[in-house]
Amino acid sequence: MNKNKLGLVAGAVIIAGAGAWYLHTANPNAGNKAHAEGAGATTEQGKAAQPPAVVSTVAPRREDVPVTQLANGTVTPIRTVDLHPQVTATIRAVHIKEGQFVKAGDLMFSLDDREDRANLDKAQAQVERDRAQLADLERQHKRSQDLFAQHFIAQSAVDTLRAQVDQARATLASDTAAARANSVTAGYAAIRAPMAGRVGGINVYPGSLVQPSTSLTTVTQLDPITVAFTLPESSLPALLAAQKQGKVEVEATPGAGMAPVKGMLSFVDNTVDPGAGTIRVKAEFANRDTTLWPGQYVNTKVTVQTLKGAVVIPQNAIVTNAQGTFVYVLDGADTAQLVPVQRTYGFGVDAAVTGLAGGERVVTDGKQNLRPGSKVQLASRPVANKG
Repeated sequence: MNKNKLGLVAGAVIIAGAGAWYLHTANPNAGNKAHAEGAGATTEQGKAAQPPAVVSTVAPRREDVPVTQLANGTVTPIRTVDLHPQVTATIRAVHIKEGQFVKAGDLMFSLDDREDRANLDKAQAQVERDRAQLADLERQHKRSQDLFAQHFIAQSAVDTLRAQVDQARATLASDTAAARANSVTAGYAAIRAPMAGRVGGINVYPGSLVQPSTSLTTVTQLDPITVAFTLPESSLPALLAAQKQGKVEVEATPGAGMAPVKGMLSFVDNTVDPGAGTIRVKAEFANRDTTLWPGQYVNTKVTVQTLKGAVVIPQNAIVTNAQGTFVYVLDGADTAQLVPVQRTYGFGVDAAVTGLAGGERVVTDGKQNLRPGSKVQLASRPVANKG
């Protein structure tokens, strides 16, 4: 009897334990429900008590902002002369070296001019003979006038001598012109520099037979020099307006690490390239130090307009999204307010904008955490925008 009772009790205990294990396995979080419900209120209170966003601000500055256009340019000489002889002759002497700088009028080549000099001497001798003949005929004509006045000769004799004098004068004028022509031809033997510049490669040597088609060398003017480049046609109105107001400054940078050189706009083409939508322009530079070299590629910067007294802020303060372009500014209570702005011109890390008076505190860092009306905490005192 006692053994049966003990068996029933043991079975009841086993069934109760199994039921408790099943309930715990089916809903393991049931025991923590009340604790979770109590913690929810604390979490909601924590959200409502978030600290203000930490931001940095900058004060806008007012300054004149030059609006510039950047372009790749090519250095082009104002003048390059390819020297050719004007007669067929032999090179007698070369007076220059390759790469030498010459001045206008410097002797560069001498040609064999012996035949030309002989022809010039012959022509000058003919002129002297014509002068002697004319002088003799003029004396005869004067004597005939005296004899005619004394009725010793007829008028026809005087007229004949007068005609001979006129003929001799014409012959003298013709031979004088021929002598000048021979002098010019003889002058072709001395080939001089047409301008100041640098000598290129020399293609002939003493003894070379040259013709008018033979290239002797080139002389390129290096100072001043020009840079040719293109600008988008959208900048043409501002460029022409600036040109009417005065000289337009252009900077050219020959290479990395080199200081830019400054010149002035000298040429704007009369047509826009319809295919590329660009306008061809040139700028002239003083080049005494030969910083710029013909054919060299340079980076150019031309100022097409100047924004007087523009409001300038850092570009990282500007927020652009689907709603538009704006900045956050702080009011007297350190509350963020949304102010629409328009970016007029961006340069480097700064931008000229409209929509600000210039005395605001503009948020730069931390603006991603702001909403209109948000309270903020300044990371430091507002600093001036130094650019």
